[in-house]
Amino acid sequence: MNRELKRLIDEASRVVVFTGAGISTESGIPDFRSPGGLWTKMAPIDFNDFLRSAELRREAWRRKFEIDKTVQGAEPNKGHMAIAKLVDMGVIAHVITQNIDNLHQNSGVPSSKIIELHGNGTYAKCLDCGLRHELEEVRAIFEETGESPECRSCGGIVKSATISFGQAMPEEEMLRAQDATLACDLFIAIGSSLQVYPAAGFPILAKRNGAQLVILNREPTELDRIADLVINDEIGPTLAPIAMLN
Repeated sequence: MNRELKRLIDEASRVVVFTGAGISTESGIPDFRSPGGLWTKMAPIDFNDFLRSAELRREAWRRKFEIDKTVQGAEPNKGHMAIAKLVDMGVIAHVITQNIDNLHQNSGVPSSKIIELHGNGTYAKCLDCGLRHELEEVRAIFEETGESPECRSCGGIVKSATISFGQAMPEEEMLRAQDATLACDLFIAIGSSLQVYPAAGFPILAKRNGAQLVILNREPTELDRIADLVINDEIGPTLAPIAMLN
């Protein structure tokens, strides 16, 4: 057990956890941004191009369903379960995440405690009226027609409920993340390279506001220099003993 991390958690009155792709790689979900990852082989489709081009919308859905095959069946790992237990115990107030895989929800963290900065890839939404569309429904339409689906309510463009390159960050979630960050006295960044902004600005905001900052990541990050504790190790095995998981 990392005794220094446990001490910081025990002494804190309000803990916020911030998670990136590194926690989900331990569930077998690839980190698309890492060297050799999908995005180094295939440039992401910009949001404005998605809106402009029916052909690129078709390509975006083709890629989406292909990517989903690689993550199908992924389950929460010990890191997710440890965070869920600490939330249930009242130790962790909020989980701010860059991930779109729904694994924090699947581990048992209430949705009200999760702040998804980059959206959620397990369903779709109409960009015009906001109606939720289940992926099974979207896939059936796409496979039958070969076309990007339209909203069954208003006829608008339907898109995976994630934040694409060039798309504005979700205003409500950014405000919730800011409020949670300013209210905490311990901020734990887990499995993030802390290079993607504006999301990576929250650890800096926490530190500037007087909170203790812990960074748990397999590789060094650019923010290690301002952290109170840096742990370069596997996430699940580090967190599980602190949450007293069996």
